[in-house]
Amino acid sequence: MADRVLFISWGSVVRGREERALEVFNDVLGFYGRLQQEGRIESIDVALLVPALGVRGYITIHGSAEQLGALRDDEEYMRLMVDSELVVEDFSIVDGFANEGVARQLAIYQGELSKVPQSA
Repeated sequence: MADRVLFISWGSVVRGREERALEVFNDVLGFYGRLQQEGRIESIDVALLVPALGVRGYITIHGSAEQLGALRDDEEYMRLMVDSELVVEDFSIVDGFANEGVARQLAIYQGELSKVPQSA
């Protein structure tokens, strides 16, 4: 089971780039779909959010540290991320933890927490 995630989010589409934004979105989804079929990532989640301030949508890519590290070095991935940055506002990519990765992070936190004096 995947213990890492790559969280990619974006805001509004840049005015005048709507058609290109849709092309890039479809290219990105096709790319991640191929990676999943090839076993290079475990899975993806895609969400489009109702119009509001801030984030308009996100993609969460699930995989191992090795899978997501290899993804970050993939030239097609890099090209698609640049394409994405050019057509949407507030584009962001964040590494994170899931499943067993969360448990490991909490254990590390708890171990370090014991070193910090607690006050009421």
